[in-house]
Amino acid sequence: MAKCVFISILEKDETKGRGLFQAVTRYGLAVNGHFWSDNLEKMEWAGPINELSKPEVGVWLIKGGKASFENPAIRFGLGLLAAAVQARRGHGFPILCICDDGSLDVDTLPTTLRSAEVVDEAKLGVKLAARANMPIPKIAPEYRFDLYPLPSLGLWVETGPAPGHAWKGALLGVSGGSIEAHGVGPAGMLPDKCVLNYPMQGLKLELGGKDYVGWAVQNALGENDSYYVKVAGTPDSLLLGELPEGDDAELFSLTLK
Repeated sequence: MAKCVFISILEKDETKGRGLFQAVTRYGLAVNGHFWSDNLEKMEWAGPINELSKPEVGVWLIKGGKASFENPAIRFGLGLLAAAVQARRGHGFPILCICDDGSLDVDTLPTTLRSAEVVDEAKLGVKLAARANMPIPKIAPEYRFDLYPLPSLGLWVETGPAPGHAWKGALLGVSGGSIEAHGVGPAGMLPDKCVLNYPMQGLKLELGGKDYVGWAVQNALGENDSYYVKVAGTPDSLLLGELPEGDDAELFSLTLK
């Protein structure tokens, strides 16, 4: 099976896109891609999920100017798309970034993009061929995290314990957004019906100088169970994990912008 590179170009520039597509094909790789849309209301960031989930896609390549990589709406969409791809392809799935007009520090990007590799376009060929044809490294996450972007129903977040682990309840908090609904059900699908054990809303949390509003349940969750939360707005970050007992909290923070 010939490996494919999926390209996201952050500015609509036909010349830039044509040149990059032609360059990639010269390296002996198939290519697909799109110009990025930052229409968050219609969740257009989610459009490439199905394509990036295909096994023949070996690399996701993101190209754009520094201003685009710093644009909050673009960052929000890129971070969510990366989360969805990692849930389907694994956290070792290779993501490469080209910044056209300056340096790019991946540690300043949304959390799900911090494993990306910044590459020099002049040396792109060798890097693409190597990443596309090597097996995806297996990286064991500390928790499960996935997304269900449904324009008619809103954005639902799925979280739960990593394989081999269990939680005595679950919590998800948002900073800069809000929560509208929650539920517990089987992993991998939004539940039609659910039972919530001691549901909680409006919990006040603080981490790293950010204030969060959290919802939580006391349902016991194994690796085949998930906590589903409907998130509204465009939060700056999420706080998630097992419902803390007492003052001891071991929660995970995901920066989204």
